[in-house]
Parts: sequence; structure tokens; C-alpha cells
Amino acid sequence: MSSSSRVSDLTCALHVSDEVRALAPGFGCLAVEAHGLTNGPSDEAGSALLDDATRRMAARLDGRAPQDDPHIAAWRAAYTAFGSKPSRTRNSAEALARRALADGGLPRINRLVDLYNAISVAHLIPVGGEDLDRIQGGMRLVRATGDEPFVTAAGGTEVIEHPDAGEVVWCDDEGVTCRRWNWRQGVRTRLTEDSVSALFLLERMAPMTLDELTAAGAELAEALQRACPDARIEIGEIWTA
Repeated sequence: MSSSSRVSDLTCALHVSDEVRALAPGFGCLAVEAHGLTNGPSDEAGSALLDDATRRMAARLDGRAPQDDPHIAAWRAAYTAFGSKPSRTRNSAEALARRALADGGLPRINRLVDLYNAISVAHLIPVGGEDLDRIQGGMRLVRATGDEPFVTAAGGTEVIEHPDAGEVVWCDDEGVTCRRWNWRQGVRTRLTEDSVSALFLLERMAPMTLDELTAAGAELAEALQRACPDARIEIGEIWTA
């Protein structure tokens, strides 16, 4: 795998802007693409993965709070750098870790979401999943102007919000797909039980090493292949700042 600003060996183009590179020089991203998936309701296999991931995370933390892990602390610093309060809008890995340690444990969503959430918790790394068939054009990580539309849900109804100017967002040609880097995904591209193709984004900050990022991506690809034996899985290049 090589380092570049664009992941070029996948069907979905992925680009990280110069502004984000300047903001977070320790950032790295690994993309995993999957075609021919079979999703469905949460099942016992996914539940077992989530339970095992919680045990692995607890062993890694060894009694510390999630925010005291060096990788999570680096994400908090990145959020602060673009003007977000990390204690109020937590990165997805920290948010999942806190839920895993709470009495209710991790939520069960659907087979694919449960699978990538398990990888996120086990490795304490933000992982996102997008429905490839709903992405318009490529995916870009940029600092928002504040005018981009973000489709979310409130009270069971879809509503359109806009990010703050300067906020780091993932977007495609139609609008924002995930706000505040990896804080909240929009409803338009999320993985549903009908999804058959997906793009998974694994995001790291130094001090997490590229080898650790690669290992997390490989574990995700292997888990997807076990869950969907007929699927075609592709792992892209690593982008680093």
C-alpha cells in the first residue's frame, strides 16, 4: 500500500482536501469496498462479535476511560482544532466505546453495521459504512463552507441541516454524508438491510500506526467475507497526511 491523497484502486473515488491535511497531519484513512453483500437484521453472529469487541476494548483500556486512550485523545485534539467541543460531539469510536462500557452495552442495528461497529470498538478506531449505490460521485473529506445540505432525521421525519463553516465533513456530489468528521452519519447513505454494496472508511490519527490501521482493515475484510462468502472485497491504499 502506498501513501497518497487519493485512493484510486476502488470504484468510489476518495479525496482528502489540503485544508484537512493541514489541520491534522497525523490523519490516515483506509477504504474497504464490498460488493455482493447480503445484509439483514442483527443476528447471533453479529452479537457475538460485538461482545468480543467489548472484551478486547476493556482489556486495552485496562480500567482507563476511553478519552484517556492516546488514540482517542488525538481525535479529541483534532476536533478541538476545527472548533468542535469533543466532550459534546464525540468521534464515533469514543461514542461507541462509552456505550459499550455502559449498562445497556452496544446497540444492535443490522448485520453490516454490527460488524463494522465491532471492528471500531475492538481497535478503538472510527469506522463508517456507506451504501455505495447511494453515493453520488466520489467521497471527499473537506472543511465545510456551511452551505452544504445534510439530511438527517428528527422525530421520524427527514430534515435538512447545514454544517458549521470550517467543520470537517465527508461529502459527495449531493451533500454532506457525515458531519464533524465521523460524529453523525446522514440517513441518505447509511447502510440498511437492503444494502448490497458498501464503502467502509477506517480513520486513524497518530499515534496509531499504519500497521495497526492495516490490521483493522484486514480484520474488517475477513469478517465481511465470513458473513458474506460470495461478496467481493477490495482494500484500497492508505492515505496519510
